[in-house]
Amino acid sequence: MSMTTIQAPALAPSALIAVVGSGAMGGGIAQVAAAAGHVVKLFDNRAGAAAKAIEGLRAQFGKLAEKGRMSAEAAQAAGERLRVAEQLSDLADAALVVEAIVESLEAKQKLFRELEGIVGSDCIFGTNTSSISVTSIGAALTHPERLAGLHFFNPAPVMKLVEIVSGLATAKAVADTLYATAAAWGKTPVHARSTPGFIVNRVARPYYAEALRIVHEGGGDCATIDAVMRDAGGFRMGPFELMDMIGHDVNFAVTRSVWQAFYNDPRFTPSLMQQELVEAGFLGRKAGRGFYDYREGAVRPEPQLAVAQCVPAEIVLHGDSAAAHAIADRLFERKIVHSWGEATDGRIAEVGGAVVFVTDGRSATQRAAEAGIENVVLIDLALDYGSATRIAVGAAINCWAPAVGAAIGMLQAAGFAVCRLCDTPGLALMRTVAMLANEAADAVNQGVCDAAAADSAMCLGVNYPRGPLAWADRVGLPVICSVLSNLARFYGEDRYRVSPLIQQRVLAGKNIHD
Repeated sequence: MSMTTIQAPALAPSALIAVVGSGAMGGGIAQVAAAAGHVVKLFDNRAGAAAKAIEGLRAQFGKLAEKGRMSAEAAQAAGERLRVAEQLSDLADAALVVEAIVESLEAKQKLFRELEGIVGSDCIFGTNTSSISVTSIGAALTHPERLAGLHFFNPAPVMKLVEIVSGLATAKAVADTLYATAAAWGKTPVHARSTPGFIVNRVARPYYAEALRIVHEGGGDCATIDAVMRDAGGFRMGPFELMDMIGHDVNFAVTRSVWQAFYNDPRFTPSLMQQELVEAGFLGRKAGRGFYDYREGAVRPEPQLAVAQCVPAEIVLHGDSAAAHAIADRLFERKIVHSWGEATDGRIAEVGGAVVFVTDGRSATQRAAEAGIENVVLIDLALDYGSATRIAVGAAINCWAPAVGAAIGMLQAAGFAVCRLCDTPGLALMRTVAMLANEAADAVNQGVCDAAAADSAMCLGVNYPRGPLAWADRVGLPVICSVLSNLARFYGEDRYRVSPLIQQRVLAGKNIHD
């Protein structure tokens, strides 16, 4: 059942919007509402903070006009619609109050209780919380049905996504009005139910968690994993540089919050590596040190590349997979001779004694032992094998060095920068995409959102190159199911249990989006 049906109109431009909290998020939300034509009252309990924020927002409108992104007249009018509220009672005529204060349940409850005695009975309350339960915030109110999450992403004027989060008591009309209003403000809203992390902060956890685990287990280094995720996966930032940008205090706190809220579900277990960074005060860019060193004169580590190998004398490709065909096309473009074989065991190539497969969640050593093939080399997933500039590989422990070199040489001849990881189950991108899809599928299965909202949220909220469920459909749900099952078997952990939604779709022979 879709959760995006709208049965309530957007708030009219004549409706007054109030924003409480004039920090980066509050100011950004005020800018969005003013640009959409609303008079906006901005309140902050810090003396002079709201006035200073409005001064900055008016300057920002001026810069947008200078860049031609809005007319000078529109910029002037938008700036004039911003007003300072000296006290909470000045918000009495608001049609919508958006809270963007400190992430504290007690502080938010106190604010909304005070507002209930000030605003009209038809005023809507929106909280910009990123992780606190909307149900819990509303529990302190006389009329919790008027409260919903209105979760913007930073920077609010730029990021398109807004999560409309319904608590247990939220009236459907309220959520629908906020959905329509966010759309009228030029945003892409998605409906979500109030569960830990909502959509984005929940589904994104594996992007960090799997990378942290790979490095913690010695499977690769931060710079190499980041490069693989960018250049093979199409992500704008690798997980380690992204965590450094977010701040480890913030990222670790969100992970702990989600983990604790799900009663210590192993899927969300925080990383000891990240905890150590927080304890050391190495919080990322803002502290000058994180996974990387940002201090003056520091040298950024380079990804570890495999040593250049000779072009193999004979390359035999197999099967009908996207990987095999893309390698064939890339070799053809570079005038590298190759032929086709007829093996049906999933191998994509034979070269120099090596048998090459795309990872299925088993380690190369495990796959070699189970298949009775000594020289197994695995390649990682890619967003698009045809255009990817980098690929990760892993080899079985007993694989002969010349065979590994031949497999690497084939990939280098096809134009890939090759990063050799240790024999890590699922390598880097495949296990991460499988886990992202699994978490998104669980969110859908548990009624947090629908599949379209999950994909839209991850593309618009955190700039993923493809929605995780659409990506799973593209790779093939049986493949995703196999990767997760093999990871669960290898580690013996509930962390990699397959979502019931994926299992059911595989049994039915359907994709998630069918």
